[in-house]
Amino acid sequence: MNLDYFFYGIDTHAYEYMGCHKLGTGVEFYLWAPHACKVDVFLSREDFKVFYPMEKYDQRGIWHLYIPDCECIYSYRYRIYSDESNCCDKSDPYAFYSERRPANASIMYEGKYIFKDDAYMAHRRFSYEDPLNIYEVHLNGFHHIYEFSSYTQLKDELIPYVKQMGYTHIEMMPLFEHPFDGSWGYQASGFFSPTSRYGNPDELKELIDTCHQNGIGVILDISCLHFATDGFSLGRFDGKPCYEYGEKDRQSSQWGSYSFDLSKGPVNSFLLSSATYFLKEFHFDGLRMDAVSDMIYLNGDRNKGENRDGLEFLKRFNCTIKTQDPSVILIAENSTDYPGITKPVNEGGLGFDYTWDLGWMHDTLSYYSVSPEEREFRHNQLTFSMAYFYSEKYLLPFSHDEVVHMKKTIVEKMWGSYKERFAQCRNLYLYMFTHPGKKLNFLGNDMAMIREFDERRGLDWDLLKYPMHDSFHRYFRDLCQIYRTYKAFHAYDYDRSFFQWIDADNYRQSVYIYTRYDEDHCFVIVLNMRPISYTNYRIGVPFSGHYRELINSEKDIYSGCNIVNENELVSSHIRAHGMSQSIGIDLAPYAAIIFVTEIGRKAPIPEEPERICSVECL
Repeated sequence: MNLDYFFYGIDTHAYEYMGCHKLGTGVEFYLWAPHACKVDVFLSREDFKVFYPMEKYDQRGIWHLYIPDCECIYSYRYRIYSDESNCCDKSDPYAFYSERRPANASIMYEGKYIFKDDAYMAHRRFSYEDPLNIYEVHLNGFHHIYEFSSYTQLKDELIPYVKQMGYTHIEMMPLFEHPFDGSWGYQASGFFSPTSRYGNPDELKELIDTCHQNGIGVILDISCLHFATDGFSLGRFDGKPCYEYGEKDRQSSQWGSYSFDLSKGPVNSFLLSSATYFLKEFHFDGLRMDAVSDMIYLNGDRNKGENRDGLEFLKRFNCTIKTQDPSVILIAENSTDYPGITKPVNEGGLGFDYTWDLGWMHDTLSYYSVSPEEREFRHNQLTFSMAYFYSEKYLLPFSHDEVVHMKKTIVEKMWGSYKERFAQCRNLYLYMFTHPGKKLNFLGNDMAMIREFDERRGLDWDLLKYPMHDSFHRYFRDLCQIYRTYKAFHAYDYDRSFFQWIDADNYRQSVYIYTRYDEDHCFVIVLNMRPISYTNYRIGVPFSGHYRELINSEKDIYSGCNIVNENELVSSHIRAHGMSQSIGIDLAPYAAIIFVTEIGRKAPIPEEPERICSVECL
């Protein structure tokens, strides 16, 4: 224990001594309460209740208690006196386990789980070349049979599903203990306590361990910006602002929760230790940090100026976590254009590995929501992303935020009739999986959920009884498999030489054509955004040879119209899109197609000096 590190804000292992720990035959408590004049530990079990006074251990506000001959069988609270007559009962900020809401006492807990994922952890690495296809999960939203899904039930049901679909990682929405179900865990009260809604900490460890044994990574969603305002939580912890800002204009976040005072060393150590605890003790593979925009700018508003405390904390946080373990993935949920989000800290950046491309998400969903006639005037909404894409390491998200609060689900955002919405949603997802950048989808997206997410209900699994949803589910799974199988779609996301527009300008027909490469393959992607079909639609190709259709969103097995290209297409010496070689394809309404050719060591065909901006149907 080095309290100087704790107060400097650089202690990453404060959980090893703060809070309640078994020590010999007794238990030991350490607490930070700098404004308290007196603190008692209140133990309870069934009808037994007893108070033990703590002693001041350090004049900077550390309190200590050792209870000899005491078993870890009690729930407990701190009774904190701000003066002789005023006190409040608080849960332990460093508790490892908590009572199930609406109860709120901390519970003494000794973990006994032994991980069996040594081989996985030994080979775990971080590389931009690896596929990253994330299934974002609210643990109570996956199934609908139980009041609360348990970690054990999820181990038996969630993991086989994720493996079958072809996701590489699960992202768990916040698991820190929290009082209000409707906050989805983003307004937490226990930053070292996995929520008891689903079971105990050892059961969570077993869930993660089983994921690893099945080759699935697990990312934890966290918030270092704010915390719950409930009276038993961190707010006014010792009678005065302690974890939160004292200034009224900075004390509350835009969600009404308390904002962490990131200028304080003990708060920095608290948050760094919380992240370290879950990464080290639970073997999480990465962290996705919520509300980074508000840590960059005050309340996320550029006009209010930079949040200097937040920026310094982010640099310290990311640099510290990466120094401890370079294999950990760090993801920012950020809606600003602040530069250097994914640039290393030692090069002047914030040090995240990835940042969400919310601009791409908004532009894309906006485009697909308008009529085909209007798309002529919004053509650049689908091309603009590639103008800035290589400025950061972007991840493409269709997260829980897009399917709540009357925003409609992904398929319901599409324009047109029921059948047209499904056709365009298939088109959308082929566009997503072939666009550079890692992927994230919230549960339900892969089966085209109609109903918005509700934390009180699980997925509508009965939808898979209907052919349109079942075939969409199969289509989504096939896209996941293609993404993982071919390096072109994941290994060179951030190398601009492996992406090329063939036709980005055909706004009159709303057809987009581009390529993705790897060492052995060239993939030509064609997106038709209108309810019009074409025969022998001529497209330029960068390599001569045979092109076969890898997947077509309008194939009958996906509930499409089955206008497809069944036979291999041989390129011809017919000029198109500025290229001397081309192929003629059949293109269905709203079709999204991937063509592939083997290239080996073949060099691409040089483009003609003059590019054609709009293709003609031959």
